[in-house]
Amino acid sequence: MVNSQQDYISVTVLFVVNLLNYVDRYTVAGVLTQVQTYYNISDSLGGLIQTVFLISFMVFSPICGYLGDRFNRKWIMIVGVGIWLGAVLGSSFVPANHFWLFLVLRSFVGIGEASYSNVAPSLISDMFNGQKRSTVFMIFYFAIPVGSGLGFIVGSNVATLTGHWQWGIRVSAIAGFIVMIALVLFTYEPERGAADRAGGEAKNAVLTTNTTYFEDLVILMKTPTLIACTWGYTALVFVSGTLSWWEPTVIQHLTAWHQGLNDTKELDPADKDRVALYFGAITTAGGLIGVIFGSMLSKWLVTGYGPFKRFQTERAPPLVSGAGALLAAPLLLIGMIFGDNSLVLLYIMIFFGLTFLCFNWGLNIDMLTTVIHPNRRSTAFSYFVLVSHLFGDASGPYLIGLISDLIRHGSTLPKDQYHSLVTATYCCVALLLISAGLYFVSSLTLISDRRKFRMEMGLDDSQSKPIRTSTDSLERIGTNDEVASSRL
Repeated sequence: MVNSQQDYISVTVLFVVNLLNYVDRYTVAGVLTQVQTYYNISDSLGGLIQTVFLISFMVFSPICGYLGDRFNRKWIMIVGVGIWLGAVLGSSFVPANHFWLFLVLRSFVGIGEASYSNVAPSLISDMFNGQKRSTVFMIFYFAIPVGSGLGFIVGSNVATLTGHWQWGIRVSAIAGFIVMIALVLFTYEPERGAADRAGGEAKNAVLTTNTTYFEDLVILMKTPTLIACTWGYTALVFVSGTLSWWEPTVIQHLTAWHQGLNDTKELDPADKDRVALYFGAITTAGGLIGVIFGSMLSKWLVTGYGPFKRFQTERAPPLVSGAGALLAAPLLLIGMIFGDNSLVLLYIMIFFGLTFLCFNWGLNIDMLTTVIHPNRRSTAFSYFVLVSHLFGDASGPYLIGLISDLIRHGSTLPKDQYHSLVTATYCCVALLLISAGLYFVSSLTLISDRRKFRMEMGLDDSQSKPIRTSTDSLERIGTNDEVASSRL
């Protein structure tokens, strides 16, 4: 059935798993200084913890996507979630002299999460259609900012309550096993394409192509909007991944410095919990506001709603994304330069910077699905994910940690650790400007790429108008839309 009570129960369970997914990703960041002390590792190795996870996540995502198109998706998720939770639990028991094993297990977490993240959206697309599908997807992806923010809070506070950082990451695995039981009992495998067939659309669109995989790659490489958007998003992911991983540690070093401590290890656990709580709340609120406002602003500009009628344009998605990156850059710079004088100012700059940084989250898929043929979208998005993770949040935390180590020359003073990490992240300001420029470039090519797309699809003007409004309208093209979009 489509849009049924059973579907709502299933998607509720999927949302909880997705929320727990992002909580788990950032529980380690909430106790990172304790992890570094326990294993006696540098900033570069601390950043490597996130890097190995994302590399395995990135590599196994296409594999899990391939399996999800051909086998029972519910059981692929269950097996993957089981691997993920087992690896998280196992990593919390690794002794201090086996950091390499901790890294291996964190990489297994990426394998497990890849199975869920690539398959769950496909299930949802077969459960709902119309505006309900768009609404469900929006809520489903709210788990990103909410889960990320909760990860910092849960990891730090549980570690303080128990007196052991291991419980800060172990708690997500324990909760996960309960959720996995719900996944077995309350979700089901819907018929593929059921929701799209229930809509009864896509009668005149050209859904087949006779091109080879290599020819598809050549065509994609000749789509400027895809290329510019991919690299613009990659620069943003580098910045957001780096800030999410290192900023709580930066604030802890600053707090220890202001208190006159000789080492951040001496910082009171209550102060560490306060940092995690504030940063988690800022991440959650900024992310939610950024996603909602960025999507609404783009829609208002596309439709010419109210006061935006004078500025009505179909180029709104890349323009809003680029504007968000451009606005975030000076705020981040102000926080870096003056943050050591005022912790309140630093928090304010981080909040507004993250808000603007998140403008693009709901816009990238909307933009790219209007320039790429449905039969090439899986290929396009697989490389979109590959590039953005490989050169973005998979490499960012490690590179920043490595630069920080080189700058501070082994000093453990909080002041030196703060300044070395802040100096290392100055490159993020430049990357935000580059990202804004690439999004603005994609705004120049968007209309022509959409025109080529409509010609290949065999759509006339009346059919093509809905393409520029929202992802919801893409149901007019066919079932391959949602399958491709779910790969993200």
